[in-house]
Amino acid sequence: MPSVHPSAVVDPRAKLAEGVEIGPHCSVGPDVELGDNVALQAHVVVQGHTSIGAGTRIFPFAAIGGEPQDKGFSGESTRLVIGRNNVIREGVSMHVGTPKGGGCTRMGDDNLIMNNCHIGHDCRVGSDVIMGGYVGLAGHAVIEDHAVLGSYTGLHQFCRVGESVMTAANSMLPKDALPFSMVAGDRARLVGLNLVGIRRRGFSDDAIRSLKHAYHVLFHSQLRLEPALERVQEELGGVPEVAQLLAFLEKSERGFIR
Repeated sequence: MPSVHPSAVVDPRAKLAEGVEIGPHCSVGPDVELGDNVALQAHVVVQGHTSIGAGTRIFPFAAIGGEPQDKGFSGESTRLVIGRNNVIREGVSMHVGTPKGGGCTRMGDDNLIMNNCHIGHDCRVGSDVIMGGYVGLAGHAVIEDHAVLGSYTGLHQFCRVGESVMTAANSMLPKDALPFSMVAGDRARLVGLNLVGIRRRGFSDDAIRSLKHAYHVLFHSQLRLEPALERVQEELGGVPEVAQLLAFLEKSERGFIR
């Protein structure tokens, strides 16, 4: 059975699964679905068409599922979907999507979102992501799996952060950050490969050597981008990690950090 503190305001139409805990002075709206063992600590607001996966814990003063900060939004029925076993710390805000962005803001599993982060409308956050305090994602941003965003990192709308990227604190990203890279600065510049991160994930020595060579050809060979991409494809296109890097580059619409 769910456990609801007497001071919490929970709409009777909300769907609460087994083991849900709702703490003092929380507010849960009518279109909310909380999975097994979701825990809302004190003063958490969950509203809108929002579903939260099993085992996710949300800390005080988080505002989850509110209307998008978009002047074009007119009250359409859009969603926020949060996966399993996430930790969402104090003061985090996450908004539902907009029709322009497909109608859904989405987060995967096993993420740590630290205090006072903002995840805007239509963002897509993968799994095993860490966001330091006060990270801000503008609308339609994409964060791929295993990324680590340092405190006060800011993303321009529609920017993408690739898999296993690490951003330094106070990084401002106006363009895409390539998979497996480290970036830093205002405006962010490429620092190099996130070797610590990919080694911790167990990447093989061959994969790491291939990524190092690909980055060298792309950014240090003095080749123009198109010939550099062709060379990397010819030499290393069969390496899955390099193929992933090339596919990310091909889809870049805002350009990428270099």
